[in-house]
Amino acid sequence: MRPVARTGRPTRPTPRRVTPARSRAVAARALRNVDAPAALLFDCDGVLVDTERDGHRPAFNQAFKEAGLDHEWGVDLYGELLEIGGGKERMAAYFARHPDTAPWGTVKDENARKELVAGLHKRKTDIFMAAVEAGSMPLRPGVARLVAEAMDAGVPVAICSTSNERAVSTIVRVLLGDRVAAAIPVFAGDAVPAKKPAPDIYILAADSLGVDPGRCVVVEDSEIGLAAARAAGMRCVVTRSAYTQAEAFAGADAVFDCIGEKGEERFSLDDVSTPGSFWLAPATPRAA
Repeated sequence: MRPVARTGRPTRPTPRRVTPARSRAVAARALRNVDAPAALLFDCDGVLVDTERDGHRPAFNQAFKEAGLDHEWGVDLYGELLEIGGGKERMAAYFARHPDTAPWGTVKDENARKELVAGLHKRKTDIFMAAVEAGSMPLRPGVARLVAEAMDAGVPVAICSTSNERAVSTIVRVLLGDRVAAAIPVFAGDAVPAKKPAPDIYILAADSLGVDPGRCVVVEDSEIGLAAARAAGMRCVVTRSAYTQAEAFAGADAVFDCIGEKGEERFSLDDVSTPGSFWLAPATPRAA
C-alpha cells in the first residue's frame, strides 16, 4: 500500500535510480505497488552465465583451428565484435574485414560463404555445449533465485537471445534443471530475421506469451540488448557483465553488478513490480 499523507490522499513515490553502489533496492519496500510483471524476460549470454569471454570466444577459436583457418579472436577483439548481434553475423562481418585471407580469400560465392559460416557456427556450438555440459560455466549470482521467485508467483519467464537455440536451451537445462527448462520457453537464434538491437526477439516473446510488452521486464547486460528491449516498449534492468563494465546504459531503468543471491540481493521480483521501487524511464509505446 502506498504511504498516505496527512491530508488522507496517497502520496506519489519519488523515483530513485539504483546503482551497484546502492545494492539494496529492497530498502524502498514502503513505496512499492505490488503488481507483478506480465512476463520476466532474460537475455542469456552475460545475464544467465558470463559466457562470452571464456565460453563462446574459445569455442569460436577452436572451430577456426579445426577448419584450418588462421584466425584467433583475442579478448579485446571479441569485445569489439560483440557489438554485432549473432554468432554467424559476427563471423561474416569479421571475415569481410579480411577479404584476402581464408576463408573469404578462397571462397567467393555468397551461398558457399553462408554454408561455410553455418558449418563453422554449428561446430562452435558443439564445442560450447560440451563446455556447458561439463559444468565449467556457473550461473551468475541470483539468477536461479529470481527465476524461482517469478515461477512461484505465476509470472511467465522466457529467455530471449541472439545465440543459437540449442546452446541457450542447453544452458537452461544444465544450469537451471529439467523442471525449470520445461517451463521456460526459449526464443533464440534465427527465430527472427533481425537480431538485437532490433526489438524482434522481444516482440516475438511478448506475442507468443500473449502479454502486453509495456508490462514486460527484461534483464539484459549490454547496450544492444537494452536498445532491443526499449524498442519493444519494455522496461529493462541491466546487470553488467565482463564485457559491458564501461557501457553507459542510458535509458536503463536500473543498473547493477549482478542480480545477487539471497542475503545479497540487488533486486528481487517485488522490486520489478509495476511501478516498482526504482523505475525511471516510462515504458515506451511499441510502434504500430
